[in-house]
Amino acid sequence: MRVEIWSDIACPWCYIGKARFEAGLAAFAHRDGVEVVHRSFELDPNAPAATDIPVVEMLATKYGVSRAQAEAMEARVAEAAAGEGLEYRSDRLHGNTFDLHRLLHLAREHGVQEALLDAFYRANFAEARRLGEPAVLRATAVGAGLPAEEVARVLADPEAYAEEVRAEEREAAELGATGVPFFVIDRRYGISGGQPAEVFREALERAYADGAEPLGAAGDAGVCGDDGCAVPGK
Repeated sequence: MRVEIWSDIACPWCYIGKARFEAGLAAFAHRDGVEVVHRSFELDPNAPAATDIPVVEMLATKYGVSRAQAEAMEARVAEAAAGEGLEYRSDRLHGNTFDLHRLLHLAREHGVQEALLDAFYRANFAEARRLGEPAVLRATAVGAGLPAEEVARVLADPEAYAEEVRAEEREAAELGATGVPFFVIDRRYGISGGQPAEVFREALERAYADGAEPLGAAGDAGVCGDDGCAVPGK
């Protein structure tokens, strides 16, 4: 069984959804037979790589709300993250993630994609590090197990893995993804949003049994789309 997960490092519900999916997978009896592949999705492909725009400021501008309201939105997401045992800082910066996705394709070839994705999430959400700065990005990638010379090669060549990233983004659109995280099981079952762990466990069991109708894309959990991140109970 293969589970493909489209996500973006800038998406808080992808960060939370990954933890919830892993909890659901851990409770699945046939978890050792599940292959997990992470796919690329950019929430804001036009954002500059290096930026000094705080996330709270970006949210206030995007949604047309006050800073206090944007901070309240972030506080609700932080509470959801804490519920999964995740650290979450709202003083991080908003920026482009294209180079991060390119490095994740390199990491897949080296068998350390999961480690790098976790490192990116931790650097962004738990540590509020400036991943848009080349030195920080290189150090994070090398720390996750990628060879320094290959990281430097990819970052020096803007076309390295660029088409692979774009192809996965086109594929997400073809599969009907309107936001992330978006989970696809064996190309037959789709789940949208950072659903509870139990939803993922049940989906895996239904897919394994192979006797149920394909799952619809649930919309009552946290999901990030082109217009921002929906917050349950907002």
